[in-house]
Amino acid sequence: MNKGRESLAYLTFLVDNYHNLPQTIVFLHSHRDGYPRAWHTDFDDYDNVKALHHLQISFVQKRGYANLRCNWEPGCPDMMQALRTQKEEHRTQEHIMAESWPQLFNNTKIPAVIAVACCSQFAVSRKQVLKRPLEYYQRIQEWVMRTNATDYMSGRVMEYVWHIMFGQESI
Repeated sequence: MNKGRESLAYLTFLVDNYHNLPQTIVFLHSHRDGYPRAWHTDFDDYDNVKALHHLQISFVQKRGYANLRCNWEPGCPDMMQALRTQKEEHRTQEHIMAESWPQLFNNTKIPAVIAVACCSQFAVSRKQVLKRPLEYYQRIQEWVMRTNATDYMSGRVMEYVWHIMFGQESI
C-alpha cells in the first residue's frame, strides 16, 4: 500500500527500525532533477544531495528536529487553522485535521494555527524519535492506512504534523 504520500514510507521506516535507528535520520524526496519538478528543494540546482552535504548534524542533534525547507518563498504559511468557526468547503485539509487530531495526538487540544514549511522533508535525531514509544508510530501508521482521507489529504495532514510529533511548537 502507498498512501499518505511520503508519510507511509517514513512511518514504516520508523516502525521497522525503531530499535536500531541511526543517530540522525533524514527524510526527504529523492529529487536531483532540477526545477520545476523539484521546486520544493532549497539548494542550487534543486538537488537534495547537495543540500545533504550542508546539513548541520550538530544542529539536528541539539534541537532534535530540523525542517529541510528554509526558503523564504513560500516560507511558513499559517494556512492550517482547523478551528476556524466558519468551515469553508475549499479548506478540506482543515476539516480532516480537526477530525484526525484526536487520533494523532491522543485527544490533546488542537492548536488554533499550525504552520510549517511545506513538503515533508526534515531531519530528526534518534533521541527525539525515541521520546515516543514504538506503539505511537504504529498507531499513526495504521491511521494513514485506514483513514478515509485520500492519499493526498492524509499526506497533507502528516505534512503539517511531523514537526509537532518531533517536539516542536505548532508554529
